[in-house]
Amino acid sequence: MSEEETSPLLSAGMKGKPSHERAGSSESTPLLSSSSDTPRYDGEADDHDGDIAASNEPNPSVAPTDSRSTKKSMRWPSFIAMGMLAIVVVAIIVLAFIVPEAVQEYAEKAAVVEPTNLALESITTDGVRVRIQANFHLDASKVDNDHVRRVGKATTWVAYQLESEETKVDVRLPDYDNLLLGSAIIPPLVVNLRDGEVTQFDFVTDITPGAVEGIRIIANEWLEGRLEKLRLDGMADIGLKSGIFPLGKHTISESLVFEANKIPAIPKYNITRFNVEDGPMNGTMLVGLSLTAFNEYPIKVDIPVLAFDILVPGCANSDPSILVAQAVTDPVHVLPRSDVEVDLDGAILGLPEALTRVCPDSSSSPLDVLLQQFMHGEPATLLVRGASDPDGDTPRWIGEILRSVTVPVPFPGRTLDGLLKKFSLTDTHFTLPDPNDSESNPKVSGTILVTAGLPSEMNFGISVTNVRATADVLYKSRKMGELNIREWQHANSTRVEGKGDEGAELLIQSQIIDAPLNITDGGVFGEVIRALLFGSQAVRLHVNALVDIQVQTTLGNLTLKEVPAEGEIPVKPLGRDVIGSIEPKVGALRILDTTTDSITLEALVNITNPTPYTAHIPYANIHVLNNGSVLGSVTVENLDIAKGPNSNLLATAKWNPPMGGAHARKVGRNLISQYLSGWNTSITVKAHRDSIPGQRIMCEALSHFNMTFAAPRLNLPGDTPEEKSHFIRDATFHFLSSTATFTLVSPLQYNTLYLDFVNATALYNHTHPVGQIEYDLPFSAPPGKSQTPRLPVTWSIDSVGYDAVRRAIGGTLKLDARADVDVRLGNWKESLWYEGKGIGAGVQL
Repeated sequence: MSEEETSPLLSAGMKGKPSHERAGSSESTPLLSSSSDTPRYDGEADDHDGDIAASNEPNPSVAPTDSRSTKKSMRWPSFIAMGMLAIVVVAIIVLAFIVPEAVQEYAEKAAVVEPTNLALESITTDGVRVRIQANFHLDASKVDNDHVRRVGKATTWVAYQLESEETKVDVRLPDYDNLLLGSAIIPPLVVNLRDGEVTQFDFVTDITPGAVEGIRIIANEWLEGRLEKLRLDGMADIGLKSGIFPLGKHTISESLVFEANKIPAIPKYNITRFNVEDGPMNGTMLVGLSLTAFNEYPIKVDIPVLAFDILVPGCANSDPSILVAQAVTDPVHVLPRSDVEVDLDGAILGLPEALTRVCPDSSSSPLDVLLQQFMHGEPATLLVRGASDPDGDTPRWIGEILRSVTVPVPFPGRTLDGLLKKFSLTDTHFTLPDPNDSESNPKVSGTILVTAGLPSEMNFGISVTNVRATADVLYKSRKMGELNIREWQHANSTRVEGKGDEGAELLIQSQIIDAPLNITDGGVFGEVIRALLFGSQAVRLHVNALVDIQVQTTLGNLTLKEVPAEGEIPVKPLGRDVIGSIEPKVGALRILDTTTDSITLEALVNITNPTPYTAHIPYANIHVLNNGSVLGSVTVENLDIAKGPNSNLLATAKWNPPMGGAHARKVGRNLISQYLSGWNTSITVKAHRDSIPGQRIMCEALSHFNMTFAAPRLNLPGDTPEEKSHFIRDATFHFLSSTATFTLVSPLQYNTLYLDFVNATALYNHTHPVGQIEYDLPFSAPPGKSQTPRLPVTWSIDSVGYDAVRRAIGGTLKLDARADVDVRLGNWKESLWYEGKGIGAGVQL
């Protein structure tokens, strides 16, 4: 049989027209194509203008579903009916004449069968009753050989008509052990044989399916892409007559070959409704699904209620599929060249253990794979086959065919982009890296608050119980670091129904503890720190995350893996006065070690944390500077900083000006002298590359920032607001013995300070010398208040200051002092200067 016999499915409105006016479409075109202007369940729509060619364009937004198995199971009557009709008509012509070779060639090339309608009249207990409407005519112009064309036209003009008796036609599969695909009874037919004259057929025939095994083999090979071509053999015993002349019975056999690309394709569809809700019984869910597909063929079919099993693939291809749901379709009415609507209702009766069990050599279960595909917008593969226990009204033969074929159905996924509406982090606590762990990173703790929109199809109860995530943290579209929450963090959620057209929301709260934050780009991190310290607007950190979520549903506890999520964390700026608000104060000091150039001490420090954040610092070391010169360092270990005032924070400091070079020694000497003299001094603290061991990237970024404070005042014994921080508390001059004693206040509570040399001048009214003290015998200044030995005074007899002292005998007066002092603390020695003003001095004889 030539390829022309599989030709053009023309509309009924084109019957009787000459062949050259007929538009050709192919019988290999899908019986159902994409739906016309039908809204999908996700709100989108496909364009369709009625053009058959356009309907065959690939559409990535749609994919075949289980309805395809429904349609496919009923499509074999089309093959059988139309194939047998073509076979019978050509056979009638060939067998009727004495010149079979020429007539056979003419019949094969000139015959045109144009099906106009195929309607399923009814489904019987053993098959289907089909109404076939078609046009037949001979088109001599399609025959190339002039001799064959002349003989054929002459012969058929003479015979004019042929009539067949009722005929049974069997269609077999010669490539599959000659399995019987189906059989049909063709009623008597009368065929007009003259060139161009149209014979209209309109008859009803019973088609009975053959071996289910044959249908199953063909369907599976086609679904797996292994079916390159399909060959059908039609066989029948036909009785013929021409007019009143009987022509006897003839056994005929004819073959039809369908190439793989001409076998009807899986119809495309649009999902217009998808809804999942809790079932009436605990542990069940109900699924509602509606879809549409366009039938571009002149085919009318009424499909009864059909039941299906829904399965998912197992871990490996060799593993049995896993039954997860059962579904039932409503009756489907297929009309020619119109949209087909299918409504399907299913029930999920719990989750089988095989569905949630982790696969060998993997961290995912079959359910994990299915959900990951769906949530990433990829088609999730479901398997559909006829139910093992079909509806009672479904004929047994249909159930057997449906059960014999398992159809993979790509179910369109849906990304969760944009579902996160709000994202915030409160009660934030930072933990710096552990210096003893080279793999340690900064850690973040706090309360995450997320507002997530729920897809409209999710109408079942859901409660989030635990979360974990890996996330990229970005600032201005540049990656700053990675946040890794590897351990499950407890969470809770509340569903909030939307108002009006607003969808429902899920409020999720989770307390994260010690989530590692790996800084990958020090430059971006530095920009964030700069914006926090000096900016006036909130710093928005963008988070791209893959979240694992443990949820509780009526089906049980589920784990959703690698759910894509993104959002912004607004971080309030610290404010420009944050540094001044720290207000450091030094309490008790203890000397730990000394060398000729350095002092190592520990101190209790009071500070105020003006930020809304708390922190734990296992270890950190920062440099102390003045006028750009490094004078030493401060180290803290296992330090906890709370919001607001923090008291008695232990810090270890090392005074070591040689770190900053020769110039730093002079800077350090002047800084101590100014501080002891009560001047307004300041110090600068700054991170360096090794401030936090193992965190070079973060430390490099922090080293570009420094904080300058007013030098913290020391709380000295006996301080009052008037005398605060005067190291020389008072003086007593002994006029007749020309000596003086001083009350000193040492800031050290546990160590004794020694003065090896003193060269001092007392001044009256800031400029008039009173006398000079030069003393080179060491004396001590123990912790707290102490009295110096009597130091010799050389009076400035000709000075106004001397007269003022003499007049003040038995009383007091205010004096200033200037001194050069050599001090010693353990092994450390330094020459300092001192300037004091308003020192209360008593004068005695």
